[in-house]
Amino acid sequence: MVAQRNYSVKNAHIVPVSGTPFDGTLVVTDGQISALGADIESPEGYEIIDAQGAWLLPGLIDAHVHLGVHEQGEGWEGADFNETTEAVTAAVRAIDAINPHEIGFDDAVASGVTTVNVNPGSANPIGGLTVAVKTHGGVVDDMVVRSPSGLKAALGENPKRFHGDQKRTPSTRLGTAYTLRKAFTEAKHWMAKDPEDRPVDLISEALAKVLAGEIPWRQHCHRADDIATAIRIADEFGYELVLDHGTEAFKLADRIAARGIPVLYGPMMVSRSKVEVRERTPTAPGILSAAGVKVSIITDHPVVPIDFLIHQAALAVREGMDPAEALKAVTLHPAEVLGVADRMGSLEVGKDADFALWSGDPLDIRNRVLRTWINGREVYRFDEQIRRGAVVPRW
Repeated sequence: MVAQRNYSVKNAHIVPVSGTPFDGTLVVTDGQISALGADIESPEGYEIIDAQGAWLLPGLIDAHVHLGVHEQGEGWEGADFNETTEAVTAAVRAIDAINPHEIGFDDAVASGVTTVNVNPGSANPIGGLTVAVKTHGGVVDDMVVRSPSGLKAALGENPKRFHGDQKRTPSTRLGTAYTLRKAFTEAKHWMAKDPEDRPVDLISEALAKVLAGEIPWRQHCHRADDIATAIRIADEFGYELVLDHGTEAFKLADRIAARGIPVLYGPMMVSRSKVEVRERTPTAPGILSAAGVKVSIITDHPVVPIDFLIHQAALAVREGMDPAEALKAVTLHPAEVLGVADRMGSLEVGKDADFALWSGDPLDIRNRVLRTWINGREVYRFDEQIRRGAVVPRW
């Protein structure tokens, strides 16, 4: 276990996200932010890091990835994100398939991404339990921020294609909606029993966490009609709904905003590879945000590599999104959706010391991450001389 270092980062342009940017100092004590401000003095005995005017921001957060469960360049050997042998696999856990040594984690810290939410895939109507983890560590259990952090489900093309090809339900949108309702109804009956009389039922146990409001329902959906179905079923069963992808969510922006449903928009830098993403547009995050929707921007890594998360935010700004909202869409908003905003998502006293030093405004793609810290420990540093960076070993 590496000992904690206490230090101050001075002469930084600090962008707390939750407040107004300022030039000043941030102090780290025992892995947490202990002070920050324009006139803060470094405590005696603390190491001093001179930022030399570079921008200090909270670590970026991607609330929808398949990092470590869909390993890049590994083929079927590293594809552990879709358990397609059954339509309802609510009890499977993404944490059980994460390889923290996958190269994508190195890409994450090198691009200032310090927390991700790892999801099962979208082949099944109900895919399984998600987990929020830090992006640096040798054993996934030591990286966990929240487990489970949600239950992944899917509407639209993917489940009807995967299971229809195997001649079983669902093979249509009708069948997918039926599958969700059937599973929730069975879980409600299971919950209604006396706890001592409940049979062992891992599927209902997982769904009960959603129905009891312990975790959100993470609904993969692209097309506007699928989004309407997601809202309809959520209204029927009364759970917390999060819309993942939401390609056509801009068509229902007012309806979504009125219900307070967050949208995790993306991936944005992809081809129109299937019907339901034909209307994907970088203008959507700005439209949704202006309507009052809490927007997060996601990569769906490896669909869009994790290191392009901030580039998608910059693209949204180019197409009309407010820059401050775009930064929240990759920091504070995903932290709130994941239920971990008390620990991360902004630079505030008491939060985890997860942050990155940038050469300038991160929404200008000419700027880069110079250094990244997680839990107060430096995990990445860019070397200007050799024009590449070094990631601290995970073990």
